[in-house]
Amino acid sequence: MKITWFGHSAYRFEIGGAVLLVDPFLTGNSTFKGTVEEASKGCTHIALTHGHGDHIGDTAAIAKATGAKVIANAEICGYLKGKGVEKLEMMNTGGTTDQDGFSVSLTIAFHSSSMPGENGTIIDLGLPNGVVITPKDPSEPVVYHMGDTDVFSDMALIAELYQPKVAIVPVGDRFTMGARGAALAMRRFLPDVPVVLPCHFGTFPIIDKSADAFIAAMGEEGGRVRVPAIGEAFEV
Repeated sequence: MKITWFGHSAYRFEIGGAVLLVDPFLTGNSTFKGTVEEASKGCTHIALTHGHGDHIGDTAAIAKATGAKVIANAEICGYLKGKGVEKLEMMNTGGTTDQDGFSVSLTIAFHSSSMPGENGTIIDLGLPNGVVITPKDPSEPVVYHMGDTDVFSDMALIAELYQPKVAIVPVGDRFTMGARGAALAMRRFLPDVPVVLPCHFGTFPIIDKSADAFIAAMGEEGGRVRVPAIGEAFEV
């Protein structure tokens, strides 16, 4: 599997003949230096963890330009349908959908999910989720993208159910768990995940600027953590 991090929580996964983007917040992402067109080249699927602008991001524009299918909860799918997105795969927490070369499962997460509407109103977009990507090829790793969340003990159940080998973990604090909570999550509830990719830091001035505190909090297990170079693909 080839993985590219675009900063914040935005990731690209190349799985067999498919290209999956998760939370493609590119326009307005201060750490992303490429172009939306290049980042989304060949995109076949988009999965969304929850309905905030820094996660839905460029989804509608990418889906219209590439014809990619958007996978998200029912409320987000309804919202995006109103934005002109045509190919939608609605699901909800605990469900799994088959996407040919891989499946997508939605887990619980502890956060919020909404977008601004007209005249100062707020549009509720359902419950937030984590996303589990399970390739059909057993040689490729299962990925657990936590979305935005605090640490919770049922992460241990997610580890048992899906047995991820890659975990994408928010560490920036204020809007998600910070270094201490994220390190506890990985050490106590997902101890067998060999590749840990921190995210949701460095994008805005009011969240942590780096993953250094998280790596330090991991202690002797800090070798599990990998901070990818933004925009550079790597394989796992």
